[in-house]
Amino acid sequence: MFLGCYIGSAVAMQQDDSVQHVHKLEIGKRKREVFSVHNRDSVLVLNIDTLIMKNKASLSFYGNKKVTLNVKHAEIPDIAYIMGTDSKNNGSDMQIDIRFEQLGALYVLAGGQDANNGTRTFPNGDGGNVVLRYNKSGITPQQEDKDKPNYLRIDTKAGGYRVNPQSDLYNVYSQIRMGIRSGNGRLGGVPQGQIYSGSPGKDGKSEVIGY
Repeated sequence: MFLGCYIGSAVAMQQDDSVQHVHKLEIGKRKREVFSVHNRDSVLVLNIDTLIMKNKASLSFYGNKKVTLNVKHAEIPDIAYIMGTDSKNNGSDMQIDIRFEQLGALYVLAGGQDANNGTRTFPNGDGGNVVLRYNKSGITPQQEDKDKPNYLRIDTKAGGYRVNPQSDLYNVYSQIRMGIRSGNGRLGGVPQGQIYSGSPGKDGKSEVIGY
């Protein structure tokens, strides 16, 4: 579901090391703005003067190994999401410098994604490392109670924790049986000829700092 957010990206970056400046970015209710880079090991620096995110809006980074996001003025009155992945199931490493003028709840999602046996895919991904620095002249986020205002949640958990190895093995055995019955001995639906064990990736780390 996470990767599906990147279909129809709004902005495409064409350089390995890209620096972008946006004067004002407003993302509507349930809308998403996507910055995607198709080159390997890409790095993105995005400077935003004013960021306005309506309820359940998302700012997504796809194909970025590392993201630096600087926001001088952020208005997030309800719930919003900032997400990042390197397109190989790994969460992006993110450094976010931000001043909250309004903050209902912000979810920073840099977790690893699950491998998907039966399709062309990469192994269970690692979580990204996230450092969020908030300007103390604005709102100070809290991480204790999601039902209270000014909530901040950062996810850097690895992919693969939701994979069921027994289910994967059952699928593999079923494919083998189908190949035997068909007489061609072919094991279909295996990504790049590889079967992933379900072992999770490596968890990332997060840090929240006021300045």
